[in-house]
Amino acid sequence: MATPLPRLRMDLDFMPSPIPDRPGLFIRDPFHYTDAVAIVPPVLVEGLRLFDGDHTDLDLQAHLVRLTGQLVPSEVVKQFIDQLCQNGFLRTPEFEELKEARRREFREAAERLPTHAGSAYPDEEAELRERFDGWASQTTDQADADGNLTAIAAPHVSPDGGWHSYAAAYQRLGPEHADKTFVILGTSHYGPAEKFGLTRKPFVTPLGRLEPDLPLVNALIEQGGEAVALEDYCHSIEHSIEFQCVFLQHRLGSAIKIVPILCGPLAESLLTGQRPETNERVRRFFDALREMSEKHGRRLVWVLGIDLAHIGRRYGDQTPARAEEGQMAAVRRQDEDRLDRVCAGDSEGFFELVRPNHDELRWCGYSPVYTFLQAVPAARGRLLRYEQWNIDEMSVVSFAGMQFR
Repeated sequence: MATPLPRLRMDLDFMPSPIPDRPGLFIRDPFHYTDAVAIVPPVLVEGLRLFDGDHTDLDLQAHLVRLTGQLVPSEVVKQFIDQLCQNGFLRTPEFEELKEARRREFREAAERLPTHAGSAYPDEEAELRERFDGWASQTTDQADADGNLTAIAAPHVSPDGGWHSYAAAYQRLGPEHADKTFVILGTSHYGPAEKFGLTRKPFVTPLGRLEPDLPLVNALIEQGGEAVALEDYCHSIEHSIEFQCVFLQHRLGSAIKIVPILCGPLAESLLTGQRPETNERVRRFFDALREMSEKHGRRLVWVLGIDLAHIGRRYGDQTPARAEEGQMAAVRRQDEDRLDRVCAGDSEGFFELVRPNHDELRWCGYSPVYTFLQAVPAARGRLLRYEQWNIDEMSVVSFAGMQFR
């Protein structure tokens, strides 16, 4: 008897296998509901499209027979389905229970623990300090701390890939900033559109514990309206704020306070061509941030954890990309045009450059940048460093270090 196939989760990461002798499709869960990974062999990849809730295991078996021209035993089909199910890659009741358990675990946790320590950066304090000290001493972007600083922008790409730009931005901070509250605007790569994720949890890293500025967080929760996602689960997995916390602690220690805000995609604005604040819920959150900025002024320093363009095969382009070569020269010019508008505090001009073709450069920093321009419209910036980096052999990410006064 035929058994319906569950739907495949479309919020997974899918990419070509990174292992040369194991070709196929690499699958992992960016939400960490499950830590399992899988490589689906090429002959089975085509079968994934049948996991749509409408087809059955017999449809899958017949499909594989047509593809291979050979008899495919039902045991092979069952093993394939079971693997996807056990790994948490299918929308089953068991997966929904796992998902809710992970979300509840984060809601009830007393702290936001480091998710990327030991992978993106060392998880031992001594090794971490040694590496960050080395980057700071090697950078050619020497600059004194700026007492009139309003904000910095740094990458959220892997620190190993973007340390020059991180260092350029964080060297603008000095002892005079050690009593500030840092409002960290990070890209929410997996959060819902037109939402801003807040949390009251302290952020723990190998360098210590950063406490949230609870009065400010609570004011945003109260005034931000429906655009606020409170105790947003994405905080538990997102790196765009975690990386900034580590660099802040390395530079200033752990006595500073933070207001961590995950900025979800401003997708509606790219679909409609209308500026983000035409959405009443988004506008209300912008207003709450602007009021906070005006009320607390120089007590605050803003940190933007942003990357810029994403070009190449990993991001759906047909042709590979190489940093600073070929098409990437034109991407640099487009990036710099956008950054000019950001430095001028021109949110409208910035949006007009992002809007065509639904942001053809795929700036994952669009949302935090636009949010900052709305919150602190008087800020004026300076580009400290611009870089392009091959995140793999066929794909490039661009990013920058910036300061605002």
